Amino acid sequence: MRSGKVRAGTLLLAVFTLLALIGPWLAEPLIGAGPRTIDYDALGVAPGATGHPLGTTTSGEDVLAQLLVGARGSVLVGLVTGVVATGLAILVGLVSGFAGGRTDKILTLFTNVMLTLPGLPLILIIAGYLQEPGPLTIGLLLGLLGWSASARYLRAQTMSLRGRDFVAAMRMVGESRTRLVFAEILPHLTGLISALFLSGVIGGVLGEAALAFLGIVTPDTVSWGTMISEAQDQSALMRGMWWWFGPPGLCIALLGSAIALLNFGIDEIGNPRLRVRTTTRRRRVHTA
Repeated sequence: MRSGKVRAGTLLLAVFTLLALIGPWLAEPLIGAGPRTIDYDALGVAPGATGHPLGTTTSGEDVLAQLLVGARGSVLVGLVTGVVATGLAILVGLVSGFAGGRTDKILTLFTNVMLTLPGLPLILIIAGYLQEPGPLTIGLLLGLLGWSASARYLRAQTMSLRGRDFVAAMRMVGESRTRLVFAEILPHLTGLISALFLSGVIGGVLGEAALAFLGIVTPDTVSWGTMISEAQDQSALMRGMWWWFGPPGLCIALLGSAIALLNFGIDEIGNPRLRVRTTTRRRRVHTA
């Protein structure tokens, strides 16, 4: 890919994905402590202390160990949210936009109802009944309640594509409706679907951080959101313990930046107007 935005976003996303995969296994061998191991001789020490490169919490827990282990929980929630939300959006949006008639009215009504539901309060109520859900459950909840806006986008694009000449030609040769939707129309929506999936991922990461900040997680869960929540509970900002809440906040910001760069890059690749502007700009730079 020639787009620098795509390369930079892909590199950052690959780093965080690798961190989520191997981070929990690296914590103890590299640092000699797990995320909940307490060092009574180093309570709330700043970065640079012996054996604690990023310092410790007020309880003596190593911040770097929590950062490495917490990557898996945060990224897992984001991926589950993205997959569930995008899958439901594809199913509802494509079927609604292509079928039309009564099917479209019913699915559109359902989508509009989901759009009007207050997502965060509803998740708080459901999570209360589930008794401190884990990362997988939180990802499922966020995905099940976060697909409706994406479905509306896909419905609108599907309605535009179903009137194109190539779809009419396929109908004339006897193609089935299922094949028309998933083999002819769906490939034309891959750029939009990729952008919606990436948006769902960062939405899941931010949603998990918000829920962890409100205490809607299991007590033994370690994620970037729980790190920020615990830092808030222990007044880390007032104590000047920036190393406790700063690294997880920076990781969330970098992950969001990686996804934003990928989205911009996908837009440039998939949108002919943006592609022409980018090519023209490059030619001007080379000419100068």
